[in-house]
Amino acid sequence: MSDKKAAFLPIGIGLGISIGVALGLALDNLALGIGLGVAIGAGLGTAGLAAGQAKAKPKKGDGSDGGTMVIADGGDKPHHSHDSGSDGGDGGGGD
Repeated sequence: MSDKKAAFLPIGIGLGISIGVALGLALDNLALGIGLGVAIGAGLGTAGLAAGQAKAKPKKGDGSDGGTMVIADGGDKPHHSHDSGSDGGDGGGGD
């Protein structure tokens, strides 16, 4: 396997299931432990995959500027929101 980033999810699920089985045996509820283990493992695997992609360096000459994103709307005037959260009513409730 030349792409080592793809191995994070199965490793995470394996670790999660082992943690879940240990919890399940300790709590006398193996089914709950395996279910929790799969959920924990999927979270660990996804976090590991994201961490691996964040550390990846861009290749030279691929048109990347290092991951900096500039967002511009093309206008020269600043835009402000004037929403105060009020509907302008008197509050009601009176007789």
